Amino acid sequence: MTISPKPSIMDITLYKGGASSVAGMTNILKLSSNENPHGPSPKAKDAYARAVHDLHRYPVTDHARLRRAIGDVWSVDPDRVICGVGSDEILHLLAQAYTGPGDEVIYTEHGFAIYRIVALAVGATPVVVPERERVIDVDAILAACTDATRLVYIANPANPTATMIGQAEIARLAAGLPERAMLVLDGAYAEFAEGYDGGRALVEARDNVFMTRTFSKIYGLGGLRIGWGYGPRAVIDVLNRIRGPFNLSGGALAAAEAAVRDTDYTEKCRAENARWRDWLSTALAERGVPSDTSTANFILARFASEDEALACNVYLESQGIVVRHPKSYGFPHCLRITVGDESACRRVAHAIGQFKDSR
Repeated sequence: MTISPKPSIMDITLYKGGASSVAGMTNILKLSSNENPHGPSPKAKDAYARAVHDLHRYPVTDHARLRRAIGDVWSVDPDRVICGVGSDEILHLLAQAYTGPGDEVIYTEHGFAIYRIVALAVGATPVVVPERERVIDVDAILAACTDATRLVYIANPANPTATMIGQAEIARLAAGLPERAMLVLDGAYAEFAEGYDGGRALVEARDNVFMTRTFSKIYGLGGLRIGWGYGPRAVIDVLNRIRGPFNLSGGALAAAEAAVRDTDYTEKCRAENARWRDWLSTALAERGVPSDTSTANFILARFASEDEALACNVYLESQGIVVRHPKSYGFPHCLRITVGDESACRRVAHAIGQFKDSR
């Protein structure tokens, strides 16, 4: 046909989410998408149920109540908060607003697939930077920067590695960027890292740092697709000019507001995740499957080879357990395993133990 998209669009590989089924099997244990095994706060469920009475009404366009709740809980200025369809939409908006043909977008070799997608979608050039032992390398990022660099995306904690860098390293990265470049801190898993503010202090101290967060992970609202970002007022103003006015439904807004304000439930989920994350990583290490110290709600389990990882994946599926094989992220010899509840962690550790024994 004569109608064609921008050439860079056709370089995008379609994103595939974690599998959720095994042919011919029921009662599947899904540990492939880093979802909260406890689900959302009961208060969030109630708020969403009440929203059914207003399905005939358009949602608000300014998201004021949710932004105020985020401000109250996370000690940020609500006027510098933007809400989106997951944090993914905000990552797209940043690329749409600040990059284009001739510009460069940097991300690391094991970084989230969306970073490459958003760059290609606007015709920018994605630049991949190596990591060091599965950890973001600040020096490598700074060495890759040029006058064409506009955005640097990093996830901290990172996915699928579950590793992170400290506040001092993030600050050094922000300080070393070219004048026209912005550092974007993807904090989808920030709530799981004890004592980490997701980059808030750095956002407030500088004008070249932006942070994003999501309600899909610790808040258990992945099905509603809602996230938020915090950055300089000037950047928020730009993003709101291109954001869809009705991008979030009334039900999603209500559930997210209730979820973020239910801090007791969030803390319970964080504590349970930390407890069983440590248990699972130790249990797998004792079975000859090591992993780096995780600061998220999953572990990246390393096997001796790709063949062993694939064989283990097949065995887990035969037991009704679905995890993620992150070959596309540069880890063909690994399996990424979501930290579930106690029964899920014990079940997956037992299954991997059986697999190793059979070898």
